[in-house]
Amino acid sequence: MFSKVLVANRGEIAVRVQQTLKTLGIATVAVYSDPDSSAPHVLMADEAWALAGQTAEETYLDIEKIIAIARRCGAEAIHPGYGFLSENPRFARACHNAGITFIGPTPENMEALGDKISSKALAQKAGAPVVPNSPPCSQIDAAVEEFTSTWGFPLLVKATAGGGGRGMRLVNRLEELAAALESAGREANAAFGDGRVFLERYIPHPRHVEFQILADGFGNTVHLLERDCSIQRRYQKIIEETPSPALTPELRQQMGEAAVAVAKEAGYVNAGTVEFLLDTGLDTRSEKDGGRFYFLEMNTRLQVEHPVTEEVLGIDLVEWQVRIASGEALTFGQDEVRGRGHAVECRIYAEDPYHGFVPSVGALVKWLPPSGPGLRLDSGVGQGNEISTYYDPMLAKLTAWGPDRASSLRRMELALSQFPVLGLVTNIPFLRQVIQSPGFQKGDYDTGFLTAGPEVDQPELPEEAINLAQALAAWVADGVSDRKTAAPERPAPPYQVHQSPWLTAGKLRLP
Repeated sequence: MFSKVLVANRGEIAVRVQQTLKTLGIATVAVYSDPDSSAPHVLMADEAWALAGQTAEETYLDIEKIIAIARRCGAEAIHPGYGFLSENPRFARACHNAGITFIGPTPENMEALGDKISSKALAQKAGAPVVPNSPPCSQIDAAVEEFTSTWGFPLLVKATAGGGGRGMRLVNRLEELAAALESAGREANAAFGDGRVFLERYIPHPRHVEFQILADGFGNTVHLLERDCSIQRRYQKIIEETPSPALTPELRQQMGEAAVAVAKEAGYVNAGTVEFLLDTGLDTRSEKDGGRFYFLEMNTRLQVEHPVTEEVLGIDLVEWQVRIASGEALTFGQDEVRGRGHAVECRIYAEDPYHGFVPSVGALVKWLPPSGPGLRLDSGVGQGNEISTYYDPMLAKLTAWGPDRASSLRRMELALSQFPVLGLVTNIPFLRQVIQSPGFQKGDYDTGFLTAGPEVDQPELPEEAINLAQALAAWVADGVSDRKTAAPERPAPPYQVHQSPWLTAGKLRLP
């Protein structure tokens, strides 16, 4: 096991990783940009090193700076979190060349699975169904004409190295295709340094269902059940849940086996996620055919939405990332993986959902997260922190666990209704409306759910008024409690994380 690990990230994922490292008795090292000099992940770490810069390019994406700091501080390993350099094979190789363990998959894993064309070929070799696609293309040539004549319109133009909807275009007619190829390629080159794009058959109303994978260096690979991530805006997930309301036991087994087969075919090691599109044009609840699913991609890192998996299984995914990277083998098999209850996660953003989801910047004047049975908050911010334009506006992830789906949704709705934030506009009212909507309550949704509905009009009372009333009520309650207990004043903790009692670090909870 390592004695010191550098976390090459910021925000809630840096806090989350440090929590597990501390429970393992591992010293933690934080790195930070100028705007993050007093951020919670910096205050929490055993030691913190400045990256000297403001933008991501100057700091968290600078491989040379991070490797140099790791050498100077004596870190034996680096955990990349997600985003930034987490799926960069050049960074993983730089760690290896410096004699530092990269807590994640191999550079070869990243290269094979990071390219959408090669990863789909690998999935086909593993026996997993894939969505039909063309070779890489930049203009209307013979291959493009053959693909469009076979599959018709609408279709998708996608970046081979893409993600998050960048370099993606929906094309409804042949007359739109040439312009879509050009603009998608330009955007892909700017975002990923790779302008290659390809055509893919368009599935009108899919669900986005992914399977968590763990694989050690001894040939053991298991999946840790699924997450339904179909509630998205602009191709970005905002609500995730497990188990998926759309899967039968038979379909869950088929998709899980396909996910494991893809990971084994790639020789994958560490944690990863195999993502599928589930075609809702078929009856996904039918015992006869179970619906039809297609391999989409494999993410070679920890996912943002990993807490819902941890909550239903009682397993610490970050701990297993660290243990596998240090050379340990998995201590459980597929037959021992059994979920308990249901978990749903909402991503809390500093943005205005009723005016184009524009980011909101400024100081967190009041930050009063809810707490209670079955609730967990993964957060990288604290009261008084400044939210800038330099980074992603996600403030926290709120997860609710319950013995069944109905109870977890009730806990989530109640928690969202008791979450005042002052100083910034957030998407909390919007999330609450989605959770309350009849379609979501029934589990009847797909990736176009937010585009087609539900009713998510701006509340009659401004969010600021609701938050102010909640904050005043909480302040009064705190004052009454303080007077009753005469407790001495103490500063608020630099971060907020409330974990449910079902999360047992490093141990698989069995029924």
